[in-house]
Amino acid sequence: MKIEEAREVASKALQQMSDSLAKGESEVLRTYLAAMGKFHRYSASNILLIIAQRPNATRVAGYQTWRRLHRHVTRGAKGIVIFAPLVRRTVDENECQIKRFQESVIGFRAAVVFDVADTAGDPLPSLTEFEGNPGDYLMRLKEFVKETGCSLEYSMSILPAKGQCSTGKIVLVPDMSPAEEFHVLTHEVAHLRLHFSSRRADTTKCIRETEAEAVAFVVSHAIGLETKSASSDYVRMYDGDKETLARSLGHVQQVSTEILSRITPP
Repeated sequence: MKIEEAREVASKALQQMSDSLAKGESEVLRTYLAAMGKFHRYSASNILLIIAQRPNATRVAGYQTWRRLHRHVTRGAKGIVIFAPLVRRTVDENECQIKRFQESVIGFRAAVVFDVADTAGDPLPSLTEFEGNPGDYLMRLKEFVKETGCSLEYSMSILPAKGQCSTGKIVLVPDMSPAEEFHVLTHEVAHLRLHFSSRRADTTKCIRETEAEAVAFVVSHAIGLETKSASSDYVRMYDGDKETLARSLGHVQQVSTEILSRITPP
């Protein structure tokens, strides 16, 4: 498949998502958001390409990457086409004759990856199923909040809300279960990262709450939590056209990736 054909697949997938959301069908967006948790290091376009070609994919990598993990692609396996960046590497020296290496993306090419289901070999580590307990992820999330310069407090005064975010401060109600605390704190961190900038003027309360809940869904789903409360309202992210939808999902992906990258051990 050439890169033009790959772009066409991504465009059709996005159009299908937009059409489904326009009809009130949230399952397409649920699938996309769940895929963000699995593939948070991939671009929005590549996530669309993956789920359009292989909706049940769980972990994808290139042929050589699987070999380095001591697994081989099974005979007859059908690859998944994505966009891979073309990187130009340059080297220069400063006045102290110290070499500096720089990389810049100059374009993209079509590349093929394979799902883990189409490989065999050594077993792979996977995210632990916590059965409602986030374990150390909750501690790491709190550490991330502190690293951003934001304080974390607990108070019953914010009821009936379970979480509240303002510039430099997040407040949660005390005595939530670890799973609920993780989910609510992720929701408020999403507000902190998404909605305290000039962009806020371009959003509505519905969009802000939906984006934050979508981030909470993606991150909680990625670490193995059951997140029933995250599935009801995020379809409202769609407000009339696929361009707006794509922009909203891009923000969700960016913050989800940031959080997962900081709380997931190497």
